[in-house]
Amino acid sequence: MLVLFESPAGYGLFKCEDKVLEIEKDKIYGKYFEDSSKAAKKFKLEAFSAFSDTAEAVACATAAVEGSVGKKLAKFIKKNVSASDTLLIADKAQSEGLKEKVKMNIISNDLSLEIFRGIRHNMEDLMKDEVSSTDLKSMALGLSHSLSRYKLKFSPDKVDTMIVQAIGLLDELDKEINTYAMRVKEWYGWHMPELAKALPDNTHYAKLVLNVGLRTNIKNCDLNELFEQDNVDQSVIDNVKDLAEISMGTEISEMDIINIKSLAEQVLSMSEYRAQLSTYLDNRMQAIAPNLTQMVGVLVGARLIAHSGSLINLAKMPASTVQILGAEKALFRALKTKHDTPKYGLIYHASLIGQAQPKNKGKIARVLAAKTSLATRVDALSDDPSSEIGLASRAKVEARLAQLEGTVQAGGNGVTAAQTPTYVAPVNGGGHNDSSDMVGIEAKKAKKEKKEKKRKSEGGEATEPEKKKKKEKKEKKEKKSKA
Repeated sequence: MLVLFESPAGYGLFKCEDKVLEIEKDKIYGKYFEDSSKAAKKFKLEAFSAFSDTAEAVACATAAVEGSVGKKLAKFIKKNVSASDTLLIADKAQSEGLKEKVKMNIISNDLSLEIFRGIRHNMEDLMKDEVSSTDLKSMALGLSHSLSRYKLKFSPDKVDTMIVQAIGLLDELDKEINTYAMRVKEWYGWHMPELAKALPDNTHYAKLVLNVGLRTNIKNCDLNELFEQDNVDQSVIDNVKDLAEISMGTEISEMDIINIKSLAEQVLSMSEYRAQLSTYLDNRMQAIAPNLTQMVGVLVGARLIAHSGSLINLAKMPASTVQILGAEKALFRALKTKHDTPKYGLIYHASLIGQAQPKNKGKIARVLAAKTSLATRVDALSDDPSSEIGLASRAKVEARLAQLEGTVQAGGNGVTAAQTPTYVAPVNGGGHNDSSDMVGIEAKKAKKEKKEKKRKSEGGEATEPEKKKKKEKKEKKEKKSKA
């Protein structure tokens, strides 16, 4: 009797006695496989076919998982197993597929699973003549990683977790930089309060403080060279120098300026890292979600992915959910108070909605959400997504925006307002028809009478004659009561 064993290194055929089938499955492991020396005596490696590389191993393992028989396995069995032999296989689905290709006695039951488990436990000792234990372990590790990638359709470039973490860190960095920069301005403001208005940019302010120190050093410092790469106007630089001469700030000690410089250095360091992180996020979004990036931009797209948890979760959401994603609190508050629900969430910050007038923002948000949902599904489920669909969808949204804004007004016949000829009344038109006016007046009178009858039947306001009668009755009653 032969046992087929599939290892990470290749296929193996072990020969054993037929009486193994007579032993109960609960006792077979203790009888043959607890000790590797016992297993080596009872199960001897008859034939072995090694995998040429990891790709072949993955293909054979995938075939085994799917229950099919690969060419390598079929060829190996035909070569080493005769029709009179009994073959034990662990996988039932694979045994059924093998029976169709090879005519022989194939057994696949609970007992074969126990034998397979025992051979796998002593695999290193039973196969030491064909492959070393070190190679076997490395092959097993490589095969497990490759098979996992195949099953999950994994690609290192498609990891949206990096986007979630990057956009979260980017938002936190913005808060930290703003807090630190405000602290620098308040701290250095005691020495030169005018500088905050002259240099409103946080990075420029921190760079000046770090390189200049005390305000008395500004006149001796070359600010043009300092701000050469920052595109600061010459007028701003001259203004800073003039303000340093007439500043009404107090004097500070050398120890104070050392601590202020240390904080300014932190601001510049974080600003530099934020720029690097922004570039990294841009590249990641272009690789993972190019169509989504074309529709709503890098930051909004990344926030949508982070809010939904992953790109595939965002792709599963309908367009109506994508439209209000990020406005959950406002939505539930509106539902609770029975007010109007919000028209947009995170998608509001997209450039296309920003271009629209306030009255058209809701309509554009709905159109943009529909196209964004389509673009996200392409990014999440396509094997090789490109930005073509995103570009085409964005063009359609821009056309719709132009139509709503009045730039282009397309009619039902496809002719724009600019192309539609204006109506010109004929010069020699027909004369005025007085009878048509009479008909109109009579129709108005009939309509008014109908309204009055309806008001009377419903108990509404009384007409003028009725009001006069009521007033007369009231006056008579008052006279009687006085008498």
